[in-house]
Amino acid sequence: MESKIINMAEKLKDELDLSLESLFGSEPIHDDGFSVRIVSRVRRQMWVRRLSMPIALLAGAIIEAKPLMGLVGFVPKLLGSVPVERFVADNLPTIDAPQISTLIMGIALLGMVMIVGRMLEET
Repeated sequence: MESKIINMAEKLKDELDLSLESLFGSEPIHDDGFSVRIVSRVRRQMWVRRLSMPIALLAGAIIEAKPLMGLVGFVPKLLGSVPVERFVADNLPTIDAPQISTLIMGIALLGMVMIVGRMLEET
């Protein structure tokens, strides 16, 4: 079963449609392989653009492999020099820390200032 929409569109061709159909339906112009060379050059450039980023990333990874290995060897020494016992929850000074109600009020005040700032921007 054929679609009625396609049949209707084929029947309702105006002069412009007929002239375009005759132009595109004609024989291709002989250009001594010019269009083939252009298409191959464009395809080659597309492949160069597609491959340039992965190749650059691979080259960068190869160049930075030695410094990265040095950093990986240095991190355990750095972490070993940090005194872990100072950061245990029982040893943290909680007297100087603000109370939760103060933090909530500060966050609410910050939110109100941001809302008022947006309202003043819009007017």
